[in-house]
Amino acid sequence: MDAATVEQWFTRADGSYLCARWGRPLSPVVFGVEDATLSLVKGAFEAVCALTGHKMAQTDPELGANVMVFFLRDWADLRTVPDLDRLIEGLDGMVTRLQDAGANQYRLFHFDAQGAIRAAFVFLRMDAALDAMAAEDLALAQVVQVMLLWSDSAFADRSPLGQLGDGRVVLRPEIAALLRAAYDPVLPDVARDPSHALRLAARMG
Repeated sequence: MDAATVEQWFTRADGSYLCARWGRPLSPVVFGVEDATLSLVKGAFEAVCALTGHKMAQTDPELGANVMVFFLRDWADLRTVPDLDRLIEGLDGMVTRLQDAGANQYRLFHFDAQGAIRAAFVFLRMDAALDAMAAEDLALAQVVQVMLLWSDSAFADRSPLGQLGDGRVVLRPEIAALLRAAYDPVLPDVARDPSHALRLAARMG
């Protein structure tokens, strides 16, 4: 992947470049699934953190949990989650927009004063398309998408996952390499200059 291609992964709809990674260990919590699926989701977090060298923690000292993953059948269910409106400003309007768009997933990020990711919310409305995915594949795809602040359209028409000849689904090697590069300790948690893509590409070789 050359620098120009890397740059596209983090170029916003308005043409600006922004790549942000987590500035603290991940402390995920999952709602709306059985224990078997819960272990698969947490396993996906552990696998991607092992890949990138980023850390996980039992709790976040400020927030308790800083990654919240919600599995639901109807967007309206979010309105019944206790205290969620205290964490997400404009929750009611967000739910209405998701209903109107017929969306089946949505991710929302919070950032610290420097611009690094400090919290993420993942909402998955389990429609026919998401139900058709294996739970471990769905979990891995979602974890990849919360590890970095990707461009608005990064995975709109291409999945971060690929299929091997034997049918196994794995993280695409170029995405794995990009994740590893983005978490190089030498690089900043937040970059707004496109020259950052050059540094990422150099580390992917």
